[in-house]
Amino acid sequence: MTKTDSQTSSPPSGRLEALDAFRGAIMLLMASGGLGFAQIAKSHPDSVLWGFVARQVDHVAWSGCVLWDLIQPAFMFMVGVALPWSIAHRRAASLGFSSMLPHALWRSLLLVVLAVFLTSAWSPRTDWIFPNVLAQIGLGYPVVFLVAFTRPRTQLWSAFSILAVYWLAFALYPLPPTSLNAETVGWSKDWIPLAGFEAHWNKNTNFAAWFDSWFLNLFPRDKPFVYNSGGYQTLNFVPSMATMIFGVMTGGFLRQNLEWSQKLQRLLVVGLLAIGLGKVIELLGLCPIVKRIWTPSWALYSTGWVILMLCGFVAVMEWKRYRSWAFPLVVAGLNPISLYVLWQLMGGFIRENLKRHLGPNLFETFGAPCVTALERGSTLLILWLILFWMYRNRFFVRL
Repeated sequence: MTKTDSQTSSPPSGRLEALDAFRGAIMLLMASGGLGFAQIAKSHPDSVLWGFVARQVDHVAWSGCVLWDLIQPAFMFMVGVALPWSIAHRRAASLGFSSMLPHALWRSLLLVVLAVFLTSAWSPRTDWIFPNVLAQIGLGYPVVFLVAFTRPRTQLWSAFSILAVYWLAFALYPLPPTSLNAETVGWSKDWIPLAGFEAHWNKNTNFAAWFDSWFLNLFPRDKPFVYNSGGYQTLNFVPSMATMIFGVMTGGFLRQNLEWSQKLQRLLVVGLLAIGLGKVIELLGLCPIVKRIWTPSWALYSTGWVILMLCGFVAVMEWKRYRSWAFPLVVAGLNPISLYVLWQLMGGFIRENLKRHLGPNLFETFGAPCVTALERGSTLLILWLILFWMYRNRFFVRL
């Protein structure tokens, strides 16, 4: 690990390398599939450490938060952080709002179409659903783009207004009857639904689920859409816009001409306040922290954690200027769309070809518990090598 030339006060004029590294870390974490740690943990049932690790690499069933749940909000938040840099770059190239807006709309359309394509990759026909992270970004990006041209106070007001209106829509939506057949909304026999006022945010009986039961059936389908088995909803993009707007505010703040230490101090306070506010809202029984339907409390709580994570990268790479260690992350962070598409479409192909050419028992070298870890680790390495080739040839896929 080496230290580059000192520079602590002036804002970045080009790319924020810490953001590239953070993006790369999140994308590689996603593509790792948890490296099969959950499977290894099963062979160590009495290990507190392995039990903790296993919980961090899988989504919580409904309310709560672990590391794996922070992947999507981190990615969406970073879309917002990068936006002030993108706008400044285009302005420097003498591009005005009239040329930037069509590009933003075209980018949104491409993201949604790409998301539908990837979701439908293993289906006999087009699968018109939109919980995929790319679709969620695409649906909300036009609004976030417009808000990025306003003052920070307006951005903050916009984000909280979105969350307040979305909260109200759920709070006013009627609760299901007590005679509800749990199987009709995808609740398993051991499912424990939220009670009291928080029941307005229960799985597949909420406002967003009602919307999808109408909206998704407007598209051609083999059979009518009833519910999403995981509880994910199209309207998640609405509160996700607040997550991206918080990112826009953070990106704008990072561009200010302040010492990095000052920026980090303020961001740390904001991150802790966001975590605290989200948790207090949940503890008061006003709204649970649920990633799968992006509740307002989740938007705040997850944003706080993402800000703290970003602060770590900024502190090391921009404030202290230690950067060489992050090169593998930057390689991935400069081609996030490529990695996402390759991971979605080629993971199985890579795994099967490794076994075909290197032996069918290749991944059983260290015993059954480690098979998944070796499969996913090998696949991740191959994907990174593809990205490295793209990096060396200056080939970056951008939408």
